[in-house]
Amino acid sequence: QVQLVESGGGLVQAGGSLRLSCVASVRSFSNYAMGWFRQAPGKERECVSAMDWSGGSTYYADSVKGRFTISRDNAKNTVYLQMNSLKPEETAVYYCAAKFHSTWASVYFTRSGQYDYWGQGTQVTVSS
Repeated sequence: QVQLVESGGGLVQAGGSLRLSCVASVRSFSNYAMGWFRQAPGKERECVSAMDWSGGSTYYADSVKGRFTISRDNAKNTVYLQMNSLKPEETAVYYCAAKFHSTWASVYFTRSGQYDYWGQGTQVTVSS
């Protein structure tokens, strides 16, 4: 069983920055494509960013391009999401997700149903 633990959420003013981290308890972290999702009250969960096993292929939702950066450190079993210039409408619970991928293809996944494991979420609140 894979466990994902997010951290780094909190309260920040509009225009501020936060760095989310997600540590995976798994033997071969490099076998997993990773994603960050968020869900605001009353809204569907959406993919913010995703990454293949190596970090060489990445996806960003249009709304966060140029402001968010996803990265991973396979030696530390950790994926990060650097969020800059945050907006009040980005207040949500942010989730880390992992999908086992048995090939070395540079593939990322953007639909929540594609992921095998989820973290408990970390709250991000952006005040205006």
